[in-house]
Amino acid sequence: MNKKIYSLFLALLALTGVISSCKSNDDIVFDHERQQFETRADRILLEFIAPFGTTVEEEVYIIGPFNGNALTPDEEGNYEEPTLDEAYKLVKAEKSNAKWGIYLDPKSFVDGKTLADGFRFYSVSQGQEYTLTGAGAVHNDNPGVGTFTNIWGQRWEAYYWQGGEAPEPKHDGFCVYVDDQTGWETLTMYMWGDVNDLNGGWPGMEVTGTWKHGGVVWKYFDFGEANTGLNENLIFNNGGAGIQLDNYNFTIDRNIYLRVTADGVEEIGEPEGVAHDGYALFVLNQSSQTDLALYAWGDGLSDANDLFGGWPGMAPTGTQVINGNEYVYFDLGESRTGLNVNLIPNNNNNGVQWEGGDLNFTIDHDIYIRIYDGGYEVIDKDYQPGEGGDTPDPEPQPVAEKVIIAVKNSVGYAAPHLYVYGDSEACGGWPGAAPVKTTDNGWCLFELPANGNYNLILNDNGSPQKDGPAISTAGSHFFDVNDSWVESANTVTIQNNAGYTDPRLYAWGDGEIYGGWRGIKPTSNENGILVFPLPNDGGTYNLILNGEGDGVQQDISQVVANQSYSFTAN
Repeated sequence: MNKKIYSLFLALLALTGVISSCKSNDDIVFDHERQQFETRADRILLEFIAPFGTTVEEEVYIIGPFNGNALTPDEEGNYEEPTLDEAYKLVKAEKSNAKWGIYLDPKSFVDGKTLADGFRFYSVSQGQEYTLTGAGAVHNDNPGVGTFTNIWGQRWEAYYWQGGEAPEPKHDGFCVYVDDQTGWETLTMYMWGDVNDLNGGWPGMEVTGTWKHGGVVWKYFDFGEANTGLNENLIFNNGGAGIQLDNYNFTIDRNIYLRVTADGVEEIGEPEGVAHDGYALFVLNQSSQTDLALYAWGDGLSDANDLFGGWPGMAPTGTQVINGNEYVYFDLGESRTGLNVNLIPNNNNNGVQWEGGDLNFTIDHDIYIRIYDGGYEVIDKDYQPGEGGDTPDPEPQPVAEKVIIAVKNSVGYAAPHLYVYGDSEACGGWPGAAPVKTTDNGWCLFELPANGNYNLILNDNGSPQKDGPAISTAGSHFFDVNDSWVESANTVTIQNNAGYTDPRLYAWGDGEIYGGWRGIKPTSNENGILVFPLPNDGGTYNLILNGEGDGVQQDISQVVANQSYSFTAN
């Protein structure tokens, strides 16, 4: 059988940490967990480990019943805009881009509330703090004065915004949106007409809020539901400091979009938005490739494999300018929301593709990436070229070799994750990484860097956990995890008389236990004798030995994985 499969190997994103002694998991202290502010005897010190995508300019506040802010959503599932007090604004740590800190005085808490009544964090630009499941996060830590506590953030609300924009704010009646091009330090709006001094005497009302829409940060003034139908003259001024524009007459019967300059006012109409089919992948293309496509596949989902058709996948849906950058975007489809997929942008089957472990995600948010010749990076919607200095694109690097750690989840964890420590936190911080692939017959496949030494911990997305053995990653391993970790001793030994260079073994049948094509490297390769691990699960597998180059392969045999085997490849 000649079964050609496009390479779908993923490279896990390695998050590094500093390990101070590895006698037990309790001894591990990572840089982002280290205390950054001094403890004060009269204050509670909270240090917030901010979610991915938090910029150093972020304005972050803590909110909760203790400072008069509700945490529960309304009947439509929306959270009210919090009242922000500078006393509850966090300060970024000088020596860490991951941490923000705040000192709290329980004596200032209102209505007898404490932190135990719940709190979360709020970003002015990215909204409420959310959980991984898309709900508002609620922390209930209640430390005492004179203590230091780390609080882990998971996601910002912005993670779930389609098209990179916050939903339109709820207004009190109709409103006027203003693209403020005046250059004034303060913008206020006075109204007279059917009702003089509407919403306040001179210089008028202050800006109600802001909304980033269509690449513009709009300032808006809510007219008030009770004022619908009134005819008013709007006078924009610089906070009563001596500059004002001519009257702009308007009947309050709709929202209106205005561009206001130091010279006058003009209506510009609502900016055209892009209606997407569900969430989208936005690609900032800084490569030399001009013909892009998107291939997608997923595990354990009957309608997710080859999600957009066979290789090379779907053509772009369109282009969209966001924050001044033109993106090529691919709509992922409303009906596919919630699926877990692996995305591979490519140059329409002309030999270039971009893939990696951080392009495996659940379709519950928009994703932004920048591609360039030789690589890619995941970015956020506010990315601007040249941020942090005009650093040139890195030179293409060789792909780090990976091995598979295959785990049979006999313990029955609902969300198995693998955490490792030793040479590095190769699966990221606790609780580690989800499987890069789950086979049809239930093997959870994780990837680790080759030729390393690691201690394994399988856990159910944090708790409970099963501590595993220390291993060397000279090759792949198969473990059945229940009350303990049991490693299969079965092997497939192949005499490589065919002289294949870079030999790999691929398996199909009950499951792709060696991952996607081309499979795994041998555990050892001495004198042309290749040794590969084999599970002890009783499954039936068809083995294909393959070498470097298109079509360099041969069927070996069909095996039942309950013993070791030896073969010769001529």
